[in-house]
Amino acid sequence: MSTTSTANRGIVVFSGGSAANNLVDVFSSLRESKNCSLSYIIPISDNGGSSSELIRMFGGPGIGDVRSRLVRLIPDSPPNSERAAIKALFNHRLAADAAAARVEWLDIVDGTSEIWRAVTPAKKELIRSFFNLLNLEILKRARPPSSTFDFTSASVGNLFLTGARLFSGSFESAIYLLGSICGVPSDTVRVIPAINSHFSHHISASLADGTVIVGQNSISHPSEATASQPRPGSRCPSLPLADGVTDVQDTNNTNGSTITYEDHDDHPPGALPTLRQKSIQFSKTDNEDLASRITRIWYINAYGQEIAPPANPRVLDSLQDSQAIIYSIGSLYTSLIPSLILRGVGQAIVNSPARHKILILNGSLDRESGPPSNPLTATNFVEAITRAGEESRGRTHLPIPASPTSTEQAQPPLDPTLPYSSYVTHVLHLDGPGTPQVDRDSLAEMGIETLRLYGRKIVSAAESPLGMMYDSTALTQALEMVLGRKGDAMLRGGEKNGLSRRNTLDPGRQW
Repeated sequence: MSTTSTANRGIVVFSGGSAANNLVDVFSSLRESKNCSLSYIIPISDNGGSSSELIRMFGGPGIGDVRSRLVRLIPDSPPNSERAAIKALFNHRLAADAAAARVEWLDIVDGTSEIWRAVTPAKKELIRSFFNLLNLEILKRARPPSSTFDFTSASVGNLFLTGARLFSGSFESAIYLLGSICGVPSDTVRVIPAINSHFSHHISASLADGTVIVGQNSISHPSEATASQPRPGSRCPSLPLADGVTDVQDTNNTNGSTITYEDHDDHPPGALPTLRQKSIQFSKTDNEDLASRITRIWYINAYGQEIAPPANPRVLDSLQDSQAIIYSIGSLYTSLIPSLILRGVGQAIVNSPARHKILILNGSLDRESGPPSNPLTATNFVEAITRAGEESRGRTHLPIPASPTSTEQAQPPLDPTLPYSSYVTHVLHLDGPGTPQVDRDSLAEMGIETLRLYGRKIVSAAESPLGMMYDSTALTQALEMVLGRKGDAMLRGGEKNGLSRRNTLDPGRQW
């Protein structure tokens, strides 16, 4: 255990990619106020979008969320500065048309693209060297016309990270290089992949009705109808099923029936074709609802068999030297749980010197929050986090209780054997249309304190409420207060200090 004083121990944030990117400034302000390090723990199980094509061609981890966070951490700069140009480069996506995307990629590789205009020659040639290496590897692996790389909507940042990983043989070395080029201060802010691996790691989910869904993209964002579909033929290699699970379903199959596959040379022996599709495209806003709640997440190997990979040692080191652990907003089962079920994580959280373990509850319900008729509550979020941590410790292998005949039921009773407050001590939440229900009495019974914040409504084009959005000022104040800075005077003096009611915490909070 580190001898670092409690005040200067770090803050650890478990999160995914895009949703938590909106809170980066909040976490940066918190880090500065506590004068400590900040570690982001990011899962690597993403297998959709730009990552899917890189995984199909090169294997390796899902890198999209890591790249997204690194680029988001680039300090703000004037529009025409080199730093702004670097940010635009690594955030850039190639054209949605395959032919146009390939031409655009070649312009970037040979250095003639306008995207290089504000980048200095030295940095340009450094970055280009990895693009050229990746391009050579793409050409070596291509077997036209049956197998070629699809540049459609590819993320340039993901392409760079892959080139750097192939060059160094190390994912973390590639992350360090990208962070250095982007000017991310690695001595104070760290982006840590949950698993340090040169290989792909995929997840599966079981639903309360017995369905098993394979692959993160199918769990969180099912592919659009235009995405490649598995071909009928021989049955997919069977997966180990959880208790009560009766079948395996791939949600890319639009009619909901069991998918079968035929063997094909594109897929090495044992590789599940559903995880090797070409350029999986998806929508984050237009997804069909799950038929019932997710009950469990686990990792699988290329044969579909369950595995229990260990966590990145740097994750465990960060947890063992932390003053606070934060579970950020994002998809519960594909952004948070994949990091929490890794071997060693649960024990590290329970044994962490962190006195505060804070869940920032989502401001809206997504596909993973269960069917609209029976969405997850704040209590369910805490239950899922606790069970994931306990499974990481090898203490339980049981899904959240659900009736075998009806998933639309009242909340199951709390499990008195689960150490809820060892994983979550505080829940910060919003209250408004589209937000998860918060049962303060139930959370208090679990030993968890709640704090309600004011936020802004999110509305659709039709002016219908979609949920709530955290106000950065209010969230920063809440986190500082929980961690012991500024205190309750902030609540009592909000109006006097010039803060509007919308930007202050709820003075009627329950502790």
